[in-house]
Amino acid sequence: MILVIGEHRDRRLHRATWEALAAAQEFAGGLPVEALLAGNGISAAAAEFGQGAVAAVHAVEHAALATYTPDGYVPALQQALSALKPEHVFLPHTYQTRDFAPKLAARLERALVTDCVAVKRSDAGAAFFRPVYQGKLIAEMSAEGDFPHFVTIQIGAFRPDKAVRGSAPAPVKPLAVQIDPSQIRERPEPPFQEAKQAVDLSQAERIVAVGRGIKAQEHIALAEQLAAALGAQLAASRPICDSGWLPMERQVGSSGQTVAPKLYLALGVSGAIQHVVGMKGARIIVAVNKDADAPIFEIAECGVVGDLFEIVPAMIAELQKT
Repeated sequence: MILVIGEHRDRRLHRATWEALAAAQEFAGGLPVEALLAGNGISAAAAEFGQGAVAAVHAVEHAALATYTPDGYVPALQQALSALKPEHVFLPHTYQTRDFAPKLAARLERALVTDCVAVKRSDAGAAFFRPVYQGKLIAEMSAEGDFPHFVTIQIGAFRPDKAVRGSAPAPVKPLAVQIDPSQIRERPEPPFQEAKQAVDLSQAERIVAVGRGIKAQEHIALAEQLAAALGAQLAASRPICDSGWLPMERQVGSSGQTVAPKLYLALGVSGAIQHVVGMKGARIIVAVNKDADAPIFEIAECGVVGDLFEIVPAMIAELQKT
């Protein structure tokens, strides 16, 4: 059995949970897929998770899990895994998972493969693929030792809409655990939030990204107009952010955010691998670049070879007609 441990906040599933489920379903190869949520007052999130094509949703509820702490989650999940005995455990590669998963895997003395962008299961065994050397290469990894093996899925590597939904809601099964509140050493502050002006590009459905082809900071306004006309978020490649033309929170790539929007419109982006690893999960990639040999065209569904300073105003004018 493959188990997907989901993440939730404010009684709603984190989008990355569906991405982890999509990866688990692709990997399962006929094995049943089940889901697990931990927390307190999670009935709504568990029911939402049950909309996926899973055999069951295991709800681990305890008052000590009302607020996330690794000291609470690790013993709770350890008990749950002991009862469920999965072969592989898939998790979204979020801040929260990065906090507790290594501790859980170490306590169980089991393998952990992190930040995976692809998974494969065959007669030869299981393989997991993760970026190395700042995304310049993709390494194929295998896990050794007893099950369960833990696998975290890079945000944006799998599209959430690829998670298969069930024809009927999956049953939600309570799973009791024992937690000693005195063993919880942390007194957590409110959940991590980036600066108020920061943008979570991973949640954007449409993104307009600019690269060096924008030439100067004053030309960013043109991309902003296109983004406004599309109802999109503005993003950039690393050189733009390194130059201070846009804040670092707008950077997409191996050292920035990983995104998977429905539409990714790249303006003057060459398509260096460090940028591509952050946006290759987009459903539709449209590239505008005057260099017909730019690598971005190799992954774009639609490419326009030309001067973006002529093409973008024409696009804005057409969008404003609608």
